[in-house]
Amino acid sequence: MLLEFHCSNHKSIKEKVTFSMIAGSDTTSEEFLKTYGNLRVLRSAIIYGANGSGKSNFISALSFMRDLVSNSMRYQPGQQIIQMGHKLCSEKVPSKYEIQFVRNEVRYAYGFSIRGNAILDEYLYYFPKGRQVKIFERVGLEIKAGDRYKSLFDLSISVLKENRLFLSCAANYSSRKEIEEAFLFFNTDLVIYNSEKNDWIEYSIQLMQNNKAMKKEFMNILQALGTGIQEIHLSDQSKSKADANAKVVYDRFEVDLMTEESAGIQRLFQMICPMLDILDTGKVLICDELENSLHESVISQVVQMFQTYAKEPFAQLIFTTHDTSLLDTDLFRRDQVWFTQLNQERATDLYSLVEI
Repeated sequence: MLLEFHCSNHKSIKEKVTFSMIAGSDTTSEEFLKTYGNLRVLRSAIIYGANGSGKSNFISALSFMRDLVSNSMRYQPGQQIIQMGHKLCSEKVPSKYEIQFVRNEVRYAYGFSIRGNAILDEYLYYFPKGRQVKIFERVGLEIKAGDRYKSLFDLSISVLKENRLFLSCAANYSSRKEIEEAFLFFNTDLVIYNSEKNDWIEYSIQLMQNNKAMKKEFMNILQALGTGIQEIHLSDQSKSKADANAKVVYDRFEVDLMTEESAGIQRLFQMICPMLDILDTGKVLICDELENSLHESVISQVVQMFQTYAKEPFAQLIFTTHDTSLLDTDLFRRDQVWFTQLNQERATDLYSLVEI
């Protein structure tokens, strides 16, 4: 689960902004929360803002952090990290990214900053039994390991470069479980969806081929939405991924999903099964402008799915939108609603409805 995210000097975000999935003191809709230690954690959050106010740049900052953790181990000598700083910030000002999250019931705190297209500093802590333990701190290419890790990082340090995050190096060249767990949060648990870049239809078909219960649940959702779909005939599992397809069956005819079906139904196929998979596997789904992919009535049902899903592991949904019909106290608590706006420096402010 995601607890908090902070960043500064990233595109339109100039000064530090803080986003939190930790519930406030409000006692309404407690069923929307999960208890973790002494924290109450939100299952979903929604971010509003005018076009150009920084909603997408907030998602971009999270995506940048995830991608750099996942991929920087493969960076070659001389390959630069592209710093995406605010236009009014000096080149000497670093871009900072910090996050707190939970994986397999253990809390982690991780962060780094970049300047001059290289890693300036980095840290990783975790909290076994609720107490903070330093795994490592980094300044430039110097690593200060925590007491439990002093003899474990020699090989990881040998492959460290100014364009590589040490978490990426240590996850590949050391064998401590907590380091691998921290890396896997970024590499597998943090799912960032963009309708212009991602196409999950083939993924959805494969999920239904391999999981009959998921296909049945998807069919129930399609029928509840009044689509008129009676059945889905899937292509043979033995066929290659490139041949994955489905026939959509109505009461008097059937159509080919990929070539004959409407864009709206295709988007349902593209989104719903991956969301069910994310719920089942306990991941964090982050979507930019979700209404570009799903109708507002469907979005409301998707939010309710995440809000009321009581099984373990714990999944979360965070998305940006323009759809004000979702501002409903039956759907969201005040601390689940966030806003972006530009200040006089054309820099993004991010704040919660609780602050108003």
